[in-house]
Amino acid sequence: MSETPPNTLQYRFDGPEDAPVLILGPSLGTTWHMWDRQIPELSQHWRIFRYDLPGHGGAPARPAAAVPDLADRLLATLDSVGVQRFGYVGCSIGGAVGADLALRHPHRVAALALVAASPRFGTADEFRQRGVIVRTNGLEPIARTSPERWFTPGFAAAQPAIVEWAVQMVRTTDPGCYIAACEALAAFDIRARLPRIGVPTLVLVGAEDKVTGPAEARNLVAGIPDARLALVPDASHLAPVEQPAAVTDLLLMHFSSAWQDTLASIPAPQAPGFAAPFAPVVPVAEIAPAVEQPEATPEGRGELYERGMKVRREVLGDSHVDAATSASDGFTDDFQQLMTRYAWGEVWSREGLDRRSRSCVSLTAVVASGHLGGLAQHVRAALRNGLTPAEIKEVLLQTAVYCGIPAAGAAFEIAQSVIQEETTPPA
Repeated sequence: MSETPPNTLQYRFDGPEDAPVLILGPSLGTTWHMWDRQIPELSQHWRIFRYDLPGHGGAPARPAAAVPDLADRLLATLDSVGVQRFGYVGCSIGGAVGADLALRHPHRVAALALVAASPRFGTADEFRQRGVIVRTNGLEPIARTSPERWFTPGFAAAQPAIVEWAVQMVRTTDPGCYIAACEALAAFDIRARLPRIGVPTLVLVGAEDKVTGPAEARNLVAGIPDARLALVPDASHLAPVEQPAAVTDLLLMHFSSAWQDTLASIPAPQAPGFAAPFAPVVPVAEIAPAVEQPEATPEGRGELYERGMKVRREVLGDSHVDAATSASDGFTDDFQQLMTRYAWGEVWSREGLDRRSRSCVSLTAVVASGHLGGLAQHVRAALRNGLTPAEIKEVLLQTAVYCGIPAAGAAFEIAQSVIQEETTPPA
């Protein structure tokens, strides 16, 4: 383990110093210990580099709100210890980091394995909503429900100690860093860029994963040239924890062959007593190609419109924007485009105020103008933009002074309902 200068990540090494480096990247809410059961076998053949996300596992709480930012911090860390080329395995957000590295720095990545990953993780609304929950209630609701997202019911019932370990990992995570990671996943979307990933890639997924399941895995395999799919039976999101032997065997097979093909200058080490790099293994899961699927690309409508639509979705949420645009017709379409270009592509995109400040202004303006029909969406937007319920209350108290008690009273009633709906953790 090492000290962590600014813009780097907390890390540790395992395995022989002269072996090629294999990186293991963690899932959101976990630490590098999620890979503990892979280390004894993998470290016989590679020098294993594991890292923690910011604010996870006691790492410094330096939030990173974009996957490329996490990837850049990882590269800075690797540069600091002299690692230039490496194999990479990543689970969930760790997989997103690996995909970003393969897209932007393909010369650094010898081979890639994406575990419980997706070209787009759910919807932006889902992750920003999770950020609202954490900002209001802390991480306890997320920690309490993590086992049902991460493990199959049978495993959770049979392994209470591992379940408690998982819950404690989430509880000890810095909330601000967790929220930033949710923002990173909300903004992550590489569907159109998958064909540009040119390194040997294994996509590995638990057959019972309800978070990023087999459908997402097949989308990755369909888009990445020559990628292979491994479906692990009796495993959910944290397959490396739930089925460690099967996952380890699959990684051994993939990286031994991939390294021979792409990293001839740093050959895969041979185990003593074997002619082949590794003893033959019979994994529980089967590696197989997926059926190719066509990739859909959205129709562009101009740079200003596209920027506005991106900001509009980030602030108001996909569900609201989808409802507004789907209801548009030939009569209202020009207005929708005008609003997207002007309000969202120009004003909301300006750098003079951050989004928290713009939400404060918007809430006040809606109350002052009496347009309370739009207040609910702006309260939701304020929560997504980082305002807490206490801060929204202060804004509305201020409107009582300058906009009148009746207007503020009606605004409080609307805001109270929205805040209860948006900040109440799932049962």
